[in-house]
Amino acid sequence: MEGYLGSYAMLGLVLAAGVLLFVAAFGANRLLRPARPAEPAGKRIPYESGIDPVGGDWAQAQIRYYVYAYLYVLFAVEAVFLFPWAVIFDLPGFGGAAIAEMAVFVAVLALGILYAWRKKILTWT
Repeated sequence: MEGYLGSYAMLGLVLAAGVLLFVAAFGANRLLRPARPAEPAGKRIPYESGIDPVGGDWAQAQIRYYVYAYLYVLFAVEAVFLFPWAVIFDLPGFGGAAIAEMAVFVAVLALGILYAWRKKILTWT
């Protein structure tokens, strides 16, 4: 399959093979599954770690867990940016500008954690 249309023909063959595989898998599933699967009486109730469900299905979550998760992601991203900077810091061409940019970056994040600390977001109460 050479030429301009050869790559389109190859793409068409790959897509056709994918569709054929998809249809064959679902056809085999339809042929091999039981016609009327046995359903015990409690099969469709929610599973809660082996404990019978009690009450309704709506529950309120504490917002502080989301704040902890958000702060974790924020400082994990900070670490992702700090490590490559530390690796290339001593290479030629990365002088005072690199230090100043990273100082601004760390200062903004430090202000964020200082704000969270002052608002007592980081306490488990």
